[in-house]
Amino acid sequence: MTKICSNQYAMNSPHAQKLSDDQSQKLYWACLEILEHTGVRMYEQEALDLLKKAGAVVTDGNRVRIPSGLVEKAFSTVPKSVTLCDRNGNPAIRAGGYRSYFGTGSDCLHILDHRTGEYRDSVLQDIVEGITLCDALEHIDFAMCMFLPSDVQQDIADRYQMEAMLNNTTKPVIFVTTEFSGAVDAVKMAEIVAGGERELKQNPFTACYINVTTGLRHNKEALQKLLYLSDKGIPLTYIPSAQGGVTAPVTVAATMAVNNAGVLAGLVLSQLKREGAPYIFPGWGGNMLDMKTTVQPYCDPEKRAQAIDFAHYLGMPSFSLAGCSESKLVDQQAAAEAALSLFTDALFGGNLVHDVGYLESGLCGSLPQLVICDEILSWLEAFMKGVDVSDESLALDIIDEVGPDGQHINSDHTLKNYKKRWYPQLFERASYNVWQRKGSKDLGQRATEHVDTILAEHKVEPLPKDVANAVHAIVEKPTA
Repeated sequence: MTKICSNQYAMNSPHAQKLSDDQSQKLYWACLEILEHTGVRMYEQEALDLLKKAGAVVTDGNRVRIPSGLVEKAFSTVPKSVTLCDRNGNPAIRAGGYRSYFGTGSDCLHILDHRTGEYRDSVLQDIVEGITLCDALEHIDFAMCMFLPSDVQQDIADRYQMEAMLNNTTKPVIFVTTEFSGAVDAVKMAEIVAGGERELKQNPFTACYINVTTGLRHNKEALQKLLYLSDKGIPLTYIPSAQGGVTAPVTVAATMAVNNAGVLAGLVLSQLKREGAPYIFPGWGGNMLDMKTTVQPYCDPEKRAQAIDFAHYLGMPSFSLAGCSESKLVDQQAAAEAALSLFTDALFGGNLVHDVGYLESGLCGSLPQLVICDEILSWLEAFMKGVDVSDESLALDIIDEVGPDGQHINSDHTLKNYKKRWYPQLFERASYNVWQRKGSKDLGQRATEHVDTILAEHKVEPLPKDVANAVHAIVEKPTA
């Protein structure tokens, strides 16, 4: 596993900023005004009771107006970074600052089958293979389930997803559930693997991605998950979905204000439930429904980076998205959009970057596309390190020793240092004739072969049999 860091001034690593601090402050004030004057709907009585007791005003049954003081107080207790461990309890991810970690997404309805080229409904075996691939790929730091299995009982599909993740990777996992009961069962499974409730709380290897209806309407299931996970001390990311032109004004700034007002409302609730509960901000903002296609695009440039800047301004870890595409194929568009989006999130310092390997605006996934993204991330890791201009790296003594008439191809210095440079695994560098002799394969073909090689050869560290059986028992008898 690796991490990509921007804004590391000692090594002059690249860094970018889209929102100025003044703009972020204005956005923050706008969010506070929405919370105080417009208010939000909350469809869960415990949330209403907690907020009312803390000083919020509840009218019209469930319309809540939250004073800015409650938001400021929440920032005084929430952690400014989140650590996720691997399955064995070793720290693997420290989300915060400008450190970037990359992982897959969840719940794609379809898969572009790399063996047949068929576009089909995804099944449970696709999750098993996808998570195995995540476990093997060096630059994929965490796993999400990738696919929604069509061949299992649909009201408990999320339990099958969690079981597949726990069995097929030791890396941190981020789960998504449909109903509140699914979150309870996912935590039960994680506690079994960790060795108990206290052990999971001390060394969490899992976090929950909570979908919220909009920034101004908080559905019952989302609030139940938020309160439950906060009380448990399990990291969570609370993501309202404000769509510009539909559930928010069409401009980027207004959509971000509506969305992040909802995020701040969730933050307040998490800290009212349990001070110090870990909380992760969304790292994308300014969504808009494409008025030509009525599809929500994943790779539109307007919504990129400013939400990461806003999270940095607030001092909070972020959960962003990149490595995805609107393309329906593993083609030039897919590679270009994946590369551009991964580059921007690495450059701006998004922390937990998900949706790597997505196609068709989040409806389809591809294992070769995930492998191509891993190669892009390898390139980005080398790029983001910055330049070493130390005396040792300058090697002036070697330059002088070889002089203007010598060469360095067989020098000890070259032998010692050439492996420190970046070399691709999938991207082609050989001459045209050598490429022809190797079969004239394009990137998609090479990626497909690499997927098959990994699935044939990679061995995942298995769960102990009794632990695996206990996890499966929850799938067989889920919480009502």
